[in-house]
Amino acid sequence: MIKTVGLLGATSHVGLALLRVLQGSDYQAIAFSRQITKSPMPLPAEIAAIPVGDSVRWSSIESLPTIVSQQAIAYWISLAPIWVLLDYLDQIQKSGAQRIVVLSSTSRFTKQDSSTASDKLLALRFIDAEAKLQAWAEEHGIQFVILRPTLIYGLGKDKNICEIARLIRRFRFFPLLGEGNGLRQPVHCHDVAQACASALVANASANKSYNLSGDEVLSYKNMVTRVFEAMKFKPRFFKVPMFILQASILLIRLIPRYRSWSFAMIQRMNKDMIFDHQDAERDLGFKPRKFILHADDLP
Repeated sequence: MIKTVGLLGATSHVGLALLRVLQGSDYQAIAFSRQITKSPMPLPAEIAAIPVGDSVRWSSIESLPTIVSQQAIAYWISLAPIWVLLDYLDQIQKSGAQRIVVLSSTSRFTKQDSSTASDKLLALRFIDAEAKLQAWAEEHGIQFVILRPTLIYGLGKDKNICEIARLIRRFRFFPLLGEGNGLRQPVHCHDVAQACASALVANASANKSYNLSGDEVLSYKNMVTRVFEAMKFKPRFFKVPMFILQASILLIRLIPRYRSWSFAMIQRMNKDMIFDHQDAERDLGFKPRKFILHADDLP
């Protein structure tokens, strides 16, 4: 029996991976997006290029109230920022929702003690949004599953590995503060997507939260080395004094693409950011891959 799942954030890299996971499954997704308009216009090229067959129906997010008034949607997955999801909880409740799987982030833990106020604020936004989601779900008798990935990469669309690759492509070296020995566990967007799909049906996961990390633990410097190697470049690092990096961040933030960069991002090169994913392995069958980059993982 085909089940309908409402999907928010489908055009993200995790969303694109999830659409592929859902192909051939017992689910038909209604993918809501701001990129879709109510008028009968062609889909944006990026969306139209996704090979999803008949398993996905695209719809404007503005059409959400109309659609939930016409049909029941018992299952939901939200890949949008969790605080954005809060704006749509009333409509999701009206759809007859029974379970919702929500993507959050381990940033709620790693950025609480940041030296930057914006990082601390981001951590608080995650914490507050998770608490509000849980309270809403408990009030309405809806099962929830919160998934918190570590550093996500894949499909050439992430904001982590791809930014590293762009710097390497432009300068042919990578700047380091200190030794760059902070530990990381990059997790591929396809593995996160598979966990989302599993969380829809796993009985043991009801009303729980899980950290999702990659299979491999490696230092920040070694992670960047893998990017060099995937791009067929010889790894070249340049250790930069703190005062120069601070000045460089001020200059690079003048470029719109890097406006959100902060010195705290550089400091985290030497901070461990690793999380145990045994609970997800046990309840969701989560089996993440090692950090091996392929051509389609690069920008």
